[in-house]
Amino acid sequence: MELILRADVENLGRLGDKVSVKPGYGRNYLIPQGLAMLACESNLRRFENERKKLQAKRDAQVADAQSLADKLAATTILIEVRVGEGDKLYGSVTSAIIADKLAEQGFDIDRKKIVLADPIRSLGHYDVEVKLMPELRGTVRVSVVRQGGAEDEDVVVTPAGAQVEANGQSEEETA
Repeated sequence: MELILRADVENLGRLGDKVSVKPGYGRNYLIPQGLAMLACESNLRRFENERKKLQAKRDAQVADAQSLADKLAATTILIEVRVGEGDKLYGSVTSAIIADKLAEQGFDIDRKKIVLADPIRSLGHYDVEVKLMPELRGTVRVSVVRQGGAEDEDVVVTPAGAQVEANGQSEEETA
């Protein structure tokens, strides 16, 4: 099934692209959601008339997402957790917990847009990635600290998110 995309669709294409998809995906999702239209001559002419409006709308969304990314970059989330012996967390810090803390600070971010390879299971500072648009991602600083206690200042986070102790050894090397 040949379609013209009316919006950017992740893993498929960008606004105005002519794509080929399976009929069920097109009929049941893309067309009803207003993300695409059939690629026939009449729709091609109609789309060219609509293109400027759709592009302006998309540009506004990108500008909003960029301002949100800038606000997220300046935000630090403090998550207090209970810990046991050896500073092991009871449970873990997940994307749902981070989304709740962001909501408390006034950010409306869906937990599915928060990118965590694995849940956070130790104390420290982490840079967590947030997917705002397919091509635009922001980061938010997450500090996981002991409940009711002062945070440890000897933990430094590398940009990749791996923890490194102040003496230069990683956790894997010390274990």
